[in-house]
Amino acid sequence: MAKEKIPKTNAMRILDRLKISYEVLSYQCDEFIDGIHTADTLGIPHENCFKTLVLQGKSKGYSVFVLPIEEELNLKECAKAVNEKSVEMIHVKDINAVTGYIRGCCTALGMKKEYPTIIHESALDCPYICVSAGKLGVQLKLSPQDFIKATGAKALNIIHE
Repeated sequence: MAKEKIPKTNAMRILDRLKISYEVLSYQCDEFIDGIHTADTLGIPHENCFKTLVLQGKSKGYSVFVLPIEEELNLKECAKAVNEKSVEMIHVKDINAVTGYIRGCCTALGMKKEYPTIIHESALDCPYICVSAGKLGVQLKLSPQDFIKATGAKALNIIHE
């Protein structure tokens, strides 16, 4: 039986253009549950699977934060990382308007606009990370250094310890 071909997403096209190698991982997903479910379905260690959250600062600017799926953001550290007085999560209903993606498949690669991106520093200790490919049921596996190169992300401590 032939393996189903997955159409290229914006994230994949960006990585292709930058000549960055990646692996596409896919699974049946009719409705997004959470990153832990995704990691378990694909057999990925939780520390290698990263979620993407978008926050808005007091200045009304947006920032993207990429962190391990089991962790929670430290909003004070996030605000400091993007030179804001404070930051808060954008509402789920605003995700598509701000990023071009829907809940469950948001990725820092290929958003409508480029926003400052911060990845949790633990990514640097991983041989690879998995992030959404911008489509439900599709993940990208790549080196954290290549992700940083593609997104211009800074690696900082942005989670609760």
